[in-house]
Amino acid sequence: MYLTASRPDIMFVVCACARHQVTPKECHMHAVKRIFRYLKGHPKLGLWYPKESPFDLVAYSDSDYGGATQDRKSTTRGCQFLGRRLIS
Repeated sequence: MYLTASRPDIMFVVCACARHQVTPKECHMHAVKRIFRYLKGHPKLGLWYPKESPFDLVAYSDSDYGGATQDRKSTTRGCQFLGRRLIS
């Protein structure tokens, strides 16, 4: 989950894998290994914030209470922008 702060390109798959961390199966381990291979193959991708960016903070959020069909767990997501740059 730490990497998703600077690598939004992996945020969805990391969160999807995190849902199964209590009882992981072999297919989940393969998915995590695929994420690591992707990170190794694309080390220069990430977020970049120039010093000249405006300091306007804007936040958005969304949730679906009980949206997971199997276990009725909720999903909450959000993002924050500093100027025109995504920060989380």
